[in-house]
Amino acid sequence: MKKILVLLYGIIAYLAFFGTILYAIGFVGNLFVPKSIDGTPQAPLVQAILINASLLLLFALQHSIMARPAFKKWWTKIIPEPMERSTFVLLASLCLILMMWQWQPIGGVIWSVENEIVKAVLLVLYLTGWGIVFISTFLINHFDLFGLRQTWLYVTGKKYEHLPFRVPLFYRYVRHPLYFGFLIAFWSTPVMTVAHLLFALLTTGYILTAIKLEENDLIKTFGEKYLNYKSWVPKIIPFTKKDPTK
Repeated sequence: MKKILVLLYGIIAYLAFFGTILYAIGFVGNLFVPKSIDGTPQAPLVQAILINASLLLLFALQHSIMARPAFKKWWTKIIPEPMERSTFVLLASLCLILMMWQWQPIGGVIWSVENEIVKAVLLVLYLTGWGIVFISTFLINHFDLFGLRQTWLYVTGKKYEHLPFRVPLFYRYVRHPLYFGFLIAFWSTPVMTVAHLLFALLTTGYILTAIKLEENDLIKTFGEKYLNYKSWVPKIIPFTKKDPTK
């Protein structure tokens, strides 16, 4: 019974993530959702900026702190290890839901594209960015990243083993294709409002910080393999380093 509950927990956490990320695509792109990143301002400018920045900070802190090995070591004394990743995913989804729910539109337009062809190109870029994110998760192991592999191994009585170091497809061109996809999506908009610019700037700052933290962990885990990989694959901008094997 315990194993079934652990698996059910993992499935619920995954479904919460999947629903949240689908809504986030509509939220950031102002597509098909009742509340999006832009809209009629409801709060004074300074208050709106502080609320939005606080919501993004909460998400960033949860995401960064809970991803660190030292925190995981402590956290798994409270949460069973097979549920650790699912719990991380569930809490990240809840932080994202809170952010989208309480987000304050600000108004004010930084740029606005009127040309229909350019608008279409930006929409394609936006969706391409999200596509890169999703494909990248499957290139490494989508179900491990979002906790389902851990719960399934527990249910089947198999010991969890960390994934080996690999460099598939996108990972040969940038070390962090997920973040690369997010950056494309967050900046590809025909109408850049003050609220959207605040979102794009703060998430970009978080991404650059997260990369530094993640790479420190990866170097500790994979050592010389990752240092060698780092020497020839660019961090976030493709084609800015040369593959020494060619």
